[in-house]
Amino acid sequence: METAFKREPSSFRDPSGYVFERSGVIYRSINKVYTPHYNKLMQSGLYEKLVSSGALTPHTETPPDGFAQDVPFFNPEKIIQPLEIPFISYPYEWCFEQYRDAALLTLEIQRAALEYGMTLKDASAYNVQFIKCRPVFIDTLSFETFIEGPWPAYAQFCRHFFAPLALMALADERLGKLMQNYIDGVPLDLAASLLRGKGGFGVWQHIHLHAQAAARFANGGPSVKNSENTAQKALDAPVKLKKETLSAIAFSLSRSIKALKPRKKTTEWGDYYSATNYNEKAAEQKAAIVDECLQKCASFKTVWDMGANDGRYSRLALKYGAAVTAFDIDFQAVRRNYERAREGGENLLPLLLDLTAPSPAIGFANVERKTITERRKPDVTLMLALIHHIVISNNIPLQMAAAYAASFSSFLIIEFVPKTDSQARRLLKTRPDVFTEYTQESFEKEFSFYFSMELKKQIENTERTMYLFRRKTTD
Repeated sequence: METAFKREPSSFRDPSGYVFERSGVIYRSINKVYTPHYNKLMQSGLYEKLVSSGALTPHTETPPDGFAQDVPFFNPEKIIQPLEIPFISYPYEWCFEQYRDAALLTLEIQRAALEYGMTLKDASAYNVQFIKCRPVFIDTLSFETFIEGPWPAYAQFCRHFFAPLALMALADERLGKLMQNYIDGVPLDLAASLLRGKGGFGVWQHIHLHAQAAARFANGGPSVKNSENTAQKALDAPVKLKKETLSAIAFSLSRSIKALKPRKKTTEWGDYYSATNYNEKAAEQKAAIVDECLQKCASFKTVWDMGANDGRYSRLALKYGAAVTAFDIDFQAVRRNYERAREGGENLLPLLLDLTAPSPAIGFANVERKTITERRKPDVTLMLALIHHIVISNNIPLQMAAAYAASFSSFLIIEFVPKTDSQARRLLKTRPDVFTEYTQESFEKEFSFYFSMELKKQIENTERTMYLFRRKTTD
C-alpha cells in the first residue's frame, strides 16, 4: 500500500529542511539548524515585504505534532505549507526574457534581504518559478542572518544566472540548454571559453575575472608547492564586506544583466501564423472548433498546449479558468508568448520544449529534476498542427505518437494535417516520401487503440481535420 508521505527528492541537498508531500498537499519541514534564521525572516518584516510585493510565495505554519508518524527522517522544528505552484519549470525550459526576469528578481530579493539584516545563502535558478507569468521566489529557507563577509551565493548566481544569460545574449540563445547538462550551473571557465572575450565590463568582471580567480585558487595560487599554505591563509583571513558593498555588487550584476540583449534572429517557426496556409476565416473556425471541444471536456483545471507557438489557441482555455502550460520548440515564439502573457498577467506559462526529445530526468539518481509528466499531468492536451512535424520531420511512428499523447491527459484535442497540405509538402521538399502509413485512416486507427473519438470536424477551406479524443480507461 502506497504511503501518504512522499519526500521531494529535489530538496535533499539542503540541510535546513526539505519538501515533502502528504495526501497530495505540499509541505516544507524546517530543521533545528535553520530555525534561528527562519525566525528572523518572519520577525524582521522581510517576509511581509517580499510576500506583499509578490516576490516570495506565502506560506502558513502547521503544527508538526500531527506529522510525527508520517515524517520518518527526523523531527522538524517547524512545518510550513507553501503556496502551490501550478507547474514547476526548469531554467533550461525558459526563453531569455524569462531567465532575465528570474535573475533580476533574485538580485532584488538579495538587496531587500540586506536591508533587513539578512542575505541569500544560495541563489539557485531552480528557486524561481512563475505564477501568472510573473517570477516568484519559492525557497523560504534560502535566507540567513547577515554576517560581514563575501556573498555566499555569488559564485552560484554567476553559474546559474549570469553565465547562461551572457551566453544566450552574446553567443546563441540555445546555449541556455547547457543548464540541462550542468545541474549546478554553467562552469565559468566554460562560459569564458565560449564567449571568447565578448561582452563589456560586467561580463569580464563576473565571468572572465571570476573564472581566472577560481582557477588560481584551485591551483593553490602562484605556486603549487605553496598551495596548502595559500589556501590556509585565505581561510584564516576572510574578507569582510559590509551590507552596502554586497548591495552594490547585486546592483552591478543587475545593471550588467539589463544590458544583455539577445540578437534578433529569424527562426523556422517564429512567424508561423503570419505564413500559415489558411486564411483568417479558417483560423476563426479552427478556434471555434477548439472552443467547442473544450466545452465537451469534463470540468478541467489544467491544459497543456503542445506546439503552442505564440499561444493563440492556448488562450481559449483561459476563459474556463484553466492554468495553461504552452510548450514550443521555437524560442522566438516562446518569447512573444511570454511577453504577452506577462503583460496581461495571464495564467499561462510558455516554455521551451522539443516534444521529440523532452526534458529528461536528471541529477543524483535521475530524480532531482523530473520529466514533464513526472511533475504534473494536465486534464486536457492540445496538439494543433503538430502531428505532421512529429511523424514527417522526426520519423516518429504514428503508433508511438499516439501512445505518448495518451500518457498526458484524459482529453486530447488534436489537428490532423495530411501530406497534401502545403505545410506538410514543405516538410517533404528536401526528403523522399517514405511515410506510406501517414494517412488519415491510419491516424484514426492508431489513436483508436488509446482513445475514443468524441468529435471530428474538418476546418473549412483546408484539408485539415480537428478531433476530440477521450482516453480509454484501462482495467
